[in-house]
Amino acid sequence: MRLDKFLANMGYGSRKDVKALIKKKRINVNDEIIKKADIQIDPYQDLIKCDDRVITYQEFIYIMLHKPSGYLSATEDNKQKTVLDLIKKQDKLLDPFPVGRLDKDTEGLLLLTNDGQLAHDLLSPKKHVDKKYIATVEKKVTESDVDRFSEGVVLNDGYHTKPAQLSLIEDYTVEIIITEGKYHQIKRMFESIGNKVLYLKRISMGSLTLDRDLDKGKYRELTKEELTKLQSK
Repeated sequence: MRLDKFLANMGYGSRKDVKALIKKKRINVNDEIIKKADIQIDPYQDLIKCDDRVITYQEFIYIMLHKPSGYLSATEDNKQKTVLDLIKKQDKLLDPFPVGRLDKDTEGLLLLTNDGQLAHDLLSPKKHVDKKYIATVEKKVTESDVDRFSEGVVLNDGYHTKPAQLSLIEDYTVEIIITEGKYHQIKRMFESIGNKVLYLKRISMGSLTLDRDLDKGKYRELTKEELTKLQSK
């Protein structure tokens, strides 16, 4: 990896900023002052310092976001706010992206990472990763509705969903567990049985559960324990 790319990724500014640091003799590799920004380094083996401060390489970032309503699950949009607008500049250096999508008006757990393999594993239909939601609906849910969800329902485009687990919490509040992530899936599933989702929140994805202490719009990096469990699935 080029030294200037490494330093930029680790939060030491743009390529131009990095060149300025090197020109001022503030960067050393393996205890040698570096004069060129484009030298190749091994971020895992070489000892890289700025002003005698060791710079530890971080390849991946894993962020748990409590997504609020009103934000797109996207990295950028010309007209609307995205979930990346909620992330501080220094936490966007490694280019995290949302794993899957929550609708603009849907709240709850959203994982952002730059680990493409983990994202693929969590989203792959073959992995059958559970996604748990809490929903408020327009009409009371019946035992017949629970049975229909358990068999999968036919959406308005003719797609027959995989079986889903529907549980009644209160008259108009339910818990839903699905293993797919079709466009507006839960809303469309309820539409197919003559009901309407008024509020939707994702509370878990696989082993990862939304931190109850995380306010809407706030985020934190995953703990080692959370990441290990997520990667082991």
